[in-house]
Amino acid sequence: MNYDVIIIGAGPGGIFSAYELLEKAPELSIAVFESGHPLSKRRCPIDGDKIKSCINCKTCSIMSGFGGAGAFSDGKYNITNDFGGTLYEYIGKEKALSLMHYVDEINLKYGGEGTKLYSTAGSRFKRECIQHDLHLLDASVRHLGTDINYVVLQNLYEKLKDQVEFFFDTPVEHIHVQQEGYEIVSDAGVFTCRYCVVSVGRSGSKWMEQVCKDLSIPTKSNRVDLGVRVELPAEVFSHLTDELYESKIVYRTQKYGDLVRTFCMNPKGAVVNENTNGIITVNGHSYEDPEKQTQNTNFALLVAKHFSEPFKDSNGYGESIARLSNMLGGGVIVQRFGDLIRGRRSNHDRIEGAFITPTLKATPGDLSLVLPKRILDGIIEMIYALDKIAPGTANDDTLLYGVEVKFYNMEVAVDEHLESCYPGLYIIGDGSGITHSLSHASASGIHVARRIAKLT
Repeated sequence: MNYDVIIIGAGPGGIFSAYELLEKAPELSIAVFESGHPLSKRRCPIDGDKIKSCINCKTCSIMSGFGGAGAFSDGKYNITNDFGGTLYEYIGKEKALSLMHYVDEINLKYGGEGTKLYSTAGSRFKRECIQHDLHLLDASVRHLGTDINYVVLQNLYEKLKDQVEFFFDTPVEHIHVQQEGYEIVSDAGVFTCRYCVVSVGRSGSKWMEQVCKDLSIPTKSNRVDLGVRVELPAEVFSHLTDELYESKIVYRTQKYGDLVRTFCMNPKGAVVNENTNGIITVNGHSYEDPEKQTQNTNFALLVAKHFSEPFKDSNGYGESIARLSNMLGGGVIVQRFGDLIRGRRSNHDRIEGAFITPTLKATPGDLSLVLPKRILDGIIEMIYALDKIAPGTANDDTLLYGVEVKFYNMEVAVDEHLESCYPGLYIIGDGSGITHSLSHASASGIHVARRIAKLT
């Protein structure tokens, strides 16, 4: 029951940490504990026919399991320090980019070959955005697609499974500090290790908060991103998505000076439900396979909110707004942009009469009853700004799904090795509050694995 290394969480950080440990220190005994299912058993029961909405499974297969919350994402790996987290503040910009490129090489090796690497560097759209007070961020983007992303994860699991012991459907209850290492308490028993790597992702935020409290690990409040997911005909953004695929565009509102940004753009993709701690929010997917693509493109418009003293619970704020949406709509609410700016709720007739077919069955409603006025004003202003570079964005039939919330774990105090105040206890990935993306989380796992290998 003793291991050299125990990894808690089989998301990107945990997977790439295990992978690199096998590469650099194959003699080490490694175990991975995951609260969710193996990849092959991750199935959401919503089929759109018999089950049309979330039934609050004990473990959400979309958010938990091998591959983490990113397993069924559109598999976008953004290679940049401009967004996706602040890993570079701990390990340096050059090293962070180098690790992200290394992650990209691994993805290509295990099934991602043939997928396209997009880049915004030198794009003609950068100038066009600036002319309209929009700002296109620099990044290289590897788009695997939801389908190829699944293949890569399955191949990585096949690589790891014979040398790493996986405990699926086994949430860890407690971490106890011992004189030489750590004791891990779970439903499967009590285990010990010399090194413990915690990579629980955003869905493990409340558990991470309790661990930090129990072990007196310093933390500080992070932000929460609130907004909507926009869905419109793919032709509206095709001139951008054909060349860039993912365009991260930031706009400063004239009314409040708030920053609104596009996030997770899915050309010819689908809008989907997401379950975070029992709260139903919205997200988006896209596929590499043309047969699985739709006629629509979707993306999020998010406003980041930071809080000062005395309020510290940014995630609680986001959860309360999402719960309000769930209370009013029984889940996700959808509204036509034309209805929103006219101050009326959308109904089934207006949605069905729109010149766009929704890819998610959501409840027609009024987002102004859910989102705070300041945030909604910023989103409306951003839509009109985007309409200048992508005419048609502000059409009446553009669909807005709400709410979309990006929860960020409180930022855990770690050093340049991502090691906590306890030697051998590392906090990585989105669960650390430091990374906010697949590429950054994966890179953090590689970074810590190399550190452990060097110490052994």
